[in-house]
Amino acid sequence: MPQDNSSVSFVLSRVNADFISGGKAIPALRDISLSVPSGAFISVVGPSGAGKSTLLRIILDLMPHTSGTIVRSFTQPAMVFQNYAIFPWLTALDNVAFGLHMQGIPRKERERIARAKLQEVGLEHLERHYPAALSGGQRQRVGLARALTMSPDLLILDEPFSNLDTITAEALKADLLKIWRSYGMTIFMVNHLIPDAIELSDSILIMGAHPGHITKTLQIDLPRPRNPHGDQFFKKVDELTNIIREIS
Repeated sequence: MPQDNSSVSFVLSRVNADFISGGKAIPALRDISLSVPSGAFISVVGPSGAGKSTLLRIILDLMPHTSGTIVRSFTQPAMVFQNYAIFPWLTALDNVAFGLHMQGIPRKERERIARAKLQEVGLEHLERHYPAALSGGQRQRVGLARALTMSPDLLILDEPFSNLDTITAEALKADLLKIWRSYGMTIFMVNHLIPDAIELSDSILIMGAHPGHITKTLQIDLPRPRNPHGDQFFKKVDELTNIIREIS
């Protein structure tokens, strides 16, 4: 996807963050520096304890950092969670419209917008279903549709495929790429699935642990659409796998 290199979604410069436990500061992130171009698709991978989810919270200003500089140029972020984070007592339509409801948007208008977003993720026929009647993939699509009602310029994804079967994940990846191109948004995704990160991303940040830090950035220069069965794709998979093995 073409990117405007003259603009960035956000920049972190030598950012550090700590957890406080028992009155003591425990290092969570150390010396994080990165610049994410507007419209880019960036993935973050690394072992458990590398601070990947903490990094997401720092970017969204949901957690304070102890030092360093953060410049946020995005104006409307949205997040899709690993565990869906949808309300079991609300229908798919009302879950998608929830953020609009909190903004005071009249019911008729918010339902119109919510239906349009459900259609974008292929769930318009399930708008009256409750989460208990939906599959894991459908619940994840409800979460994605809810995020899209905000017309985000930055979409944060925290391991969106980890709870899904292979066929469902493949369909969601295809829809996510279509939505990314349509909206022209920046996507910043934590993902532990190496082939998915390579298939989707412009570049991949590899994080090490204890404390969390960026060890390397791997550029993915394969042409789109990408062939996950091609030789060049497998070479990237091997390269990224070896990097993660070295730091784990």
